[in-house]
Amino acid sequence: MYAIVEIAGQQFKVAKDQKVFVHRLASEEGDKVSFDNVLLLDNDGAITLGAPAIDGASVEAKVVKHLKGDKVIVFKKKRRKGFRKKNGHRQSLTEIVIENIVASGATKKEAPKKKAAAKTEEAKPAAKKATKKSTSKKGDDLKKIEGIGPKAAEALTNAGVDTFAKLAKKSADEVKEILTEASSTLAHLDPGTWAAQADLAANDKWDELKKWQDELNGGK
Repeated sequence: MYAIVEIAGQQFKVAKDQKVFVHRLASEEGDKVSFDNVLLLDNDGAITLGAPAIDGASVEAKVVKHLKGDKVIVFKKKRRKGFRKKNGHRQSLTEIVIENIVASGATKKEAPKKKAAAKTEEAKPAAKKATKKSTSKKGDDLKKIEGIGPKAAEALTNAGVDTFAKLAKKSADEVKEILTEASSTLAHLDPGTWAAQADLAANDKWDELKKWQDELNGGK
């Protein structure tokens, strides 16, 4: 039987009666310590995974002694700067011996599946909202109105006037105000007939609208 456990910020594969060197612990020599952050258990081939830790599992150990690791040389140099620096470092360690691996009460985590199911359930309404939004964004091609170019159509759409029906309800003064606020380059446009044209388009009277547009000059 072995376990993968996190001790002092590091993960170790441990078994009973195994000696392990870990980062310095605050416990005194001879003290009993227990580590609850068990990530994996292998009990005669039966593997239990945590998410991230396994409930009810722990690794019990005994502090043998405190010591320092082998010296590590840290050498720094900067080219063409005349900078050289040499330091030595010995990591403070604690030697522990694994006395027992407690697996009682350890159960496989089903929480991730439930969370994943909950996330999918939350994602479904969001997807529905997204489809609703995408469908609501579809408007009419206002450029089919004589006198409305791409910039004017964009200004009207940004102001919420994105369909023929909405444009048909707007007065010339209201449309003029929208265009002027959007850009000074649109202030010269004359929207006098736009509402009437939009009314024909909204009612699918395209033949009548086309005949009228042939007589218009830039939407006037």
